[in-house]
Amino acid sequence: MNFRNYSQLQLQFHKKLNVITGNNAQGKTNLLEGIYVMSLGKSFRTNRDSEMIGFGQEFCRAKTMSAKEDRDVEIEITYKKEGKLIKIDGVKAPKTSDLLEQVYAVVFSPEDLKIVKEEPERRRKFMDRELCQIRPVYYKNLGRYKKALQNRNILLKNGSTNRQLLAVYDEELADYGSRIIGDRAVFVEKLNRISRQIHEKITDGKEVLDICYESNIPVRKDLSLQTSEFLQRLERGYDRECLKGNTESGPHKDDLRIQVNGIDIRHFGSQGQQRTAALSLKLAEIYLIKEETGEDAILLLDDVLSELDVQRQTFLLNRLKDIQIFITTTEISPTLSDNLTEGYIFRVCDGTVHLSETIEKCLT
Repeated sequence: MNFRNYSQLQLQFHKKLNVITGNNAQGKTNLLEGIYVMSLGKSFRTNRDSEMIGFGQEFCRAKTMSAKEDRDVEIEITYKKEGKLIKIDGVKAPKTSDLLEQVYAVVFSPEDLKIVKEEPERRRKFMDRELCQIRPVYYKNLGRYKKALQNRNILLKNGSTNRQLLAVYDEELADYGSRIIGDRAVFVEKLNRISRQIHEKITDGKEVLDICYESNIPVRKDLSLQTSEFLQRLERGYDRECLKGNTESGPHKDDLRIQVNGIDIRHFGSQGQQRTAALSLKLAEIYLIKEETGEDAILLLDDVLSELDVQRQTFLLNRLKDIQIFITTTEISPTLSDNLTEGYIFRVCDGTVHLSETIEKCLT
């Protein structure tokens, strides 16, 4: 209700494949966004919840019923300008983190193809988004870390010499930041293993993909040693950070090193290599969620097939026949048509959606 350009909409999706067609600017991505918020309580397109509220409206609401193990789970999220209300099976959830582990979703859009070559922030968000889903405690630690970082930077920008107050934020930053570093290190190790296998298959064994965690602070396996290392780094950088007015050490400065056959493709890879690596990373998300939680994730492909060549389109579609997929596209390409087996085709036009036909019927 009142979600983006949808004043009212109720749909039942196929358990396997759902193809959402329509011209540009009709609401296809809005539909995927409404599905995605059920996993993290936030959009993959904006950091402002209020932007999802329809023009001239006071609130918007999204509601889903999904199958989880041997039961159905009802999730309802109401967004208002002053905040959001989350209900799980009709019961108010005190925190957004209560929503985690209910529905797992992975989105793949043309913007994600830039994850390799664009700024480090994109790769940090990639890690954070995935870890928040599979480790709810990471979501909490990340929020606390960002708050401590914000408060510490305010003190530094104001030129505060209150070392006692700064020390409080140093302790918080080192505590939560060290936990984030530890989780990221383990995550990237698993991501590297899975994405390397996928990448090898896409390239017929011609390329070897390596993903390495570039932590701003040296990684220690022991949490207490990691915290101590973090605090020492903050202490050494105090004078310089006071001059610059911001915190230079911590996981907010981390990155991923992405190499193919030993070459750093962030800076020296071809567009094809960068896109293949991005595809490998996104597919690895699906398998990692299954490995960590035992649950299948929903895959949302937002107009990404048109950005991939026929070989990569075919590989993507063939690898994911066992999970629920949502694909937005302006038209059904020959490659997509050749890989359709069962599912629904929806048509979107100016905020209205109707079931165009079932794929089974289309093929007969």
